[in-house]
Amino acid sequence: MNARAWAAWIVAAVIIGVTLQARAASDPPAPAAPATALALATLPPVPIPAANAPNEAKLQLGRLLFFDARLSGDGSTSCASCHVPQHGWAHEDALARGYPGHRLWRNNPTVLNAAYATRLMWDGSLDSLEAQARAAMQAPVEGNGKGTMIEMRLRLVPAYRALFCRAFGDAWPQLDHAWQAIAAYERTLVSDARQVPLDRYLAGDRTALSASARRGLALFEGKAGCIQCHHGAMATDEGFHALGVPRQPLDDSHPLVQIAMRWQNAQRDASPALDRQGREDLGRWYATHDSADIGKFRTPTLRELKYTAPYMHNGVFATLREVVDFFDAGGGAAPHKSPLLRPLGLSQQDKLDLVAFLEAMSSDRPIVADAPRLPPIEPLGDAAACVPQTAGGASPAASTGLTAQRSVATRRP
Repeated sequence: MNARAWAAWIVAAVIIGVTLQARAASDPPAPAAPATALALATLPPVPIPAANAPNEAKLQLGRLLFFDARLSGDGSTSCASCHVPQHGWAHEDALARGYPGHRLWRNNPTVLNAAYATRLMWDGSLDSLEAQARAAMQAPVEGNGKGTMIEMRLRLVPAYRALFCRAFGDAWPQLDHAWQAIAAYERTLVSDARQVPLDRYLAGDRTALSASARRGLALFEGKAGCIQCHHGAMATDEGFHALGVPRQPLDDSHPLVQIAMRWQNAQRDASPALDRQGREDLGRWYATHDSADIGKFRTPTLRELKYTAPYMHNGVFATLREVVDFFDAGGGAAPHKSPLLRPLGLSQQDKLDLVAFLEAMSSDRPIVADAPRLPPIEPLGDAAACVPQTAGGASPAASTGLTAQRSVATRRP
């Protein structure tokens, strides 16, 4: 190539280079890589707090105490009074019963899979099962149990003295250890992935979901947008959202519900102007006192929904179809309403498919347990010397051949 040709080639290359650079500068930037997609997942091993590792005696004690009404003020109310095994470890009533003479203002959440939750109660005010057990049994409108009296009752049950000794090394039962035992037992109440159609499907069994449930899954992750708040192993973001859920009729017709609501607002320092003269559940505000949190409630897990009706924080919906209809309409009216809610335009078949998928997140058969025979209370005599099962009473479950990762409850058709 002669000198003239080389010069022409160089000029052309420069022109092309400048043109490409100009085009690159004017083109929009390449889109960023998409964020990690939200997805459902199977349950991991149960997280066990180091301060409350299980052992055989502790789990046995916790099961007994869960069903023992002697932890309440008048001996009438146990954990199982509100968290009934035959009703999904929740309650069939729209609003919780409470201590005799009271009626609570919220629906009972299930304790199934509560071992995975980092926030408990509809307003997220508690952060551990140990704290929840204590609060429920000692709150005036729930268990109404006075600590020193309950502790003395436990000390007059010889079988309990032996179990507290083996589990914790207590010479005499200690009330804080009672809450730990109950929490340890509750951590065994979890879904078994082998019994849940969705979990089997996620594990690779494409026959685990019906055709309707598969269509429902596509809606859940797509058009219906449920995945935005219901994702992960527990199908919840554990966040707080205002949805505009309809008012529970009992709020206006049942005097004990009104009393409990007014008591709650007075205890939480809600002004009359804020709580509309004591008739509103302020939700997350009780934990934060931030006006932006009024009417927001914790996103519940969707696991075991088939067995835990009625639904929502106030139990206003009796069926999953009612829940789907509510979200299809874009929710209700509420201050600070979640921007994620919008009318969905679902067909009747879409709604049937969504319900079929939601039910597929429940075990094939309900997780239930028979109430144990409780040991008797007896006059106090000479106490036997305490010989703990293990040093410190905090041996891991593996040392006793137990696992705290699957329910010790029986399953029935």
